[in-house]
Amino acid sequence: MNRHEHKEDEVRRMMDTAHPHVPGDLTARAVARGTRLLHRDRVVRRIGWALLALAVAAFVIWASVARPWEVPPAGTTPPLEGW
Repeated sequence: MNRHEHKEDEVRRMMDTAHPHVPGDLTARAVARGTRLLHRDRVVRRIGWALLALAVAAFVIWASVARPWEVPPAGTTPPLEGW
């Protein structure tokens, strides 16, 4: 039995009684968990934005060096006839 199933069974047992007993530290645990989740989401969002900024900077640097919009020079010169 994994941890999730154990918690689910414990909650079902509590809810089967007429007036379920609620742990006294439930609010504190919920606030702590919510704070951790918000902090984690904020960190993940900041890392995502940082990676996006790095990708844009890398693309701009590559584009300024490679200049993919310019036509590459011809490998051979055309023959000069009629001079």
